Amino acid sequence: MDASITTRLSQRAVFTTAIVDVLAVVVFVAIGRRNHDEGTAISGVLSVAAPFLIALIASWVGLRTWNEPFTRRSWAATWAITVIVGLLLRRLVFDRGIATPFIIVATITLGVLLGLGRLLSQKLNAKTS
Repeated sequence: MDASITTRLSQRAVFTTAIVDVLAVVVFVAIGRRNHDEGTAISGVLSVAAPFLIALIASWVGLRTWNEPFTRRSWAATWAITVIVGLLLRRLVFDRGIATPFIIVATITLGVLLGLGRLLSQKLNAKTS
């Protein structure tokens, strides 16, 4: 296979995975806001998602996720960093609460959504290669 084609497919896989990870965080927040009758306006969702999105970006950069986006190690590390750093930012920088039930829900929900998103992205990219 031509190297330029391989590179394009790889770049597409990384881009798709990054977008799916961002969508996982946004969906988590949108569902939470809806369940708590806080509305789903994009500005409200993004302001609540901000600490987790910052943590997600930090995890991608720190882990160099673009090198191996589909490994179990990559998913687990991205999940852990997104949850831990996101919760710390939420509390310390954004001055919002992090009650124990929220920590539990965030940990489980983000793990599931990020994991399912990675599987979906991997399947989509396997079909196009």
